[in-house]
Amino acid sequence: EDIPRHGSGLADELRKVGSEVRQAAERELADLYPADPDGSTPIAYLWARTVRCEAPNCGAEVPLLRSLWLAKKAVFRREGGKRIKVRGRQALRYRVVRPLAKAKGPPRVEMEVFEPETDKDVRAGTVTRAKATCLCCSAVLPPERVRAQLSEQRGGADVVFDCKGKRMGGARMTAVVTLKEDEPGRRYRLPTDADYAAVHEAQARLAGILNEWERGGRQGLCPVPDEPTPAGGGSGAGRAFSVQRYGMMQWSDLFTARQKVTLVELLAAAGEANLLDMKHLLACAFNRVSMSDMSCTRWNAVAEKMQHTFGRQALPIVWDFAEVVVTAEAPGNWKSGYLLIGDVVDAARSVRSGQTQFADATDHPLPDAAAGVWFTDPPYYDAIPYSDLSDFFLVWLKRALPDHPLLRDPFDPDNPLSTKDREAVQDETKECNGRVKDRAFFEDTMGDAFAEGHRVLAEDGIGSVVFAHKTTEGWEALLAGMIRGGWTITGSWPIATEMGSRLRARDSAALATSVHLVCRPRPDDAPVGDWADVLRELPVRVGEWMERLQGEGVRGADLVFACIGPALEIYSRYRQVETAEGRQVGLPEYLERVWEVVGRTALENVLGAAEAKARNGMAGALEEDTRLTALFLWTLQSTGADDASEDDGDVAEAEDDNEADDAPRDKPKSYSLVFDVARRFAQPLGIELSKWEGRIIQTDKGAVRLMDVTERGKQLFGEDGADTAAEWLERDPRVTVQQVLFPEMEAAPRKKRARSRG
Repeated sequence: EDIPRHGSGLADELRKVGSEVRQAAERELADLYPADPDGSTPIAYLWARTVRCEAPNCGAEVPLLRSLWLAKKAVFRREGGKRIKVRGRQALRYRVVRPLAKAKGPPRVEMEVFEPETDKDVRAGTVTRAKATCLCCSAVLPPERVRAQLSEQRGGADVVFDCKGKRMGGARMTAVVTLKEDEPGRRYRLPTDADYAAVHEAQARLAGILNEWERGGRQGLCPVPDEPTPAGGGSGAGRAFSVQRYGMMQWSDLFTARQKVTLVELLAAAGEANLLDMKHLLACAFNRVSMSDMSCTRWNAVAEKMQHTFGRQALPIVWDFAEVVVTAEAPGNWKSGYLLIGDVVDAARSVRSGQTQFADATDHPLPDAAAGVWFTDPPYYDAIPYSDLSDFFLVWLKRALPDHPLLRDPFDPDNPLSTKDREAVQDETKECNGRVKDRAFFEDTMGDAFAEGHRVLAEDGIGSVVFAHKTTEGWEALLAGMIRGGWTITGSWPIATEMGSRLRARDSAALATSVHLVCRPRPDDAPVGDWADVLRELPVRVGEWMERLQGEGVRGADLVFACIGPALEIYSRYRQVETAEGRQVGLPEYLERVWEVVGRTALENVLGAAEAKARNGMAGALEEDTRLTALFLWTLQSTGADDASEDDGDVAEAEDDNEADDAPRDKPKSYSLVFDVARRFAQPLGIELSKWEGRIIQTDKGAVRLMDVTERGKQLFGEDGADTAAEWLERDPRVTVQQVLFPEMEAAPRKKRARSRG
């Protein structure tokens, strides 16, 4: 509402006020982020949570480090037309210092910054899937003990000091990233006593802020968020959270003491500025900073910058994190927050003013037939815990905009967080009116929401539903709800909205586009459809859309799901569809045919229509294992996959490494499909998945993985391996069977042969 009301001058005013807030914050925070004696300016502090080794006769402190890399690229400058190396790649290395014979105490680890010549010079990290390896004795601390120790530290993001202000435990600073005027590139140094002294000062200042609030009778909200974090766990959306397992029970536990003071001072500086017309915009800028100035950020060693918390829609534990300096010239600072919002204002200033209302989608406040357009991007089962994620931002927004009417739960005045009870999500840790939020709850709620959308939309209105889920069950639930709600699907358009480099897109059939289903209310007098006519029209429609979308650069899973909308138009235009005998054809039966037609048409695209239809149709065109592999790889094509950058790839890899509980690191690198997608395509194409289990594919946790050729050596070449097979092939090159390329070798007596030079 603010942007169109104030016009083009709003962005300039925001940048002016934002700069004033920055200057005020710099003055208030100068002693917490001191400059180096040589004039260098710290822009980030790199930290590691720590645990104690529990092996007998050890007890060393174990810094939890995902990686020892600091910078994976060297820095150069141009001088006299020549490219001169300023700084090489940077990494940490350590040495173990043991106490003298008569001295007491555990061994300790000392760090050093160095320039590795090769990747092998940099040792592996100390933590993998919550298992910590001691650098002093090589003992492995199991996940339950790592969690227990960090829980005692409330997450372990803060330093523990003794009475003299000396560090004695907790988080350990591993390096400081600095910039120096007129010198290119970032510099890395070890932490000093002065760095820890600034942290100790921040803890004292935070204690003063909280004591003042308590002396004032705890009036208003606590200066730092004391609301509870999500419990997490389970098989639903809550599995995206793991912070409570490590003792972070309140939202403030996700921030270090210095970060809390910084954010409190930023809010105070913003409150003292002239914010009559832009308090909402500055609150948005502040929220942008809050997800960068917390303890679940990551250091990107390729781009040499901090990566904010939400690289994906989850909040996992992060072992080693980057603390950004919000007043420095670096990503994640306050300046980047208000400049970004200023760019939004510039882009949206021509938008007409609108209204926002908080309401339940199953009980809309609009009267019947009141809207010309009904647009929704609905939740997808248990894919994303929207309300829990929004709490991260809500707790700070409530402090930036006290008593704002949109920042409270209208259905439960005692709830300090976002609305939970009525949220349409599959999360079996939650209930609604005594009913567990299971799959049936989600589907029923979605059906009610679609029916309500049909009610408020005018007869000549248009609806649009955004969907980017990659499971066929998700699509079927969505489509069933739409058809049951009285909608006719009239079109389907994929729009590129997803980053191909994000974690869930790597080596999988995650969608790079969001499919926008266009729909209209189905007339009350819609006819009954003939099943035979529907089946005749289906392959024609799918074929036309595949050809069109491929011409526009849509590929793989995006192409598959973008064809569902046109296929559903045929079915959903009718009140119901019946066979010649009068039997009603339900949506699940129709969708089985849709997946079959889409799969067959896809394989025709892989093989060429003439080849695919030869020899009694597609199922006989090639051997079964070849069909499976071809279809697998075709489906895994990604729209816009070439756009991923090297920097983003490193970020995605970092996310995978830091997912302590949910993302195994030791599984082979290869391609995977959701099991249901693979099954849907395999069955109508005459492919029996179980037949190829352990030979071409492996199924685990609902995903089918295409095995790498290196994993299939015994299947392809027999027990004696490829060398023996190569020698055999030179003598008798007959190959007549798929998978077992040399069946005669299986029956022949095995004996060692000299390796062939071929």
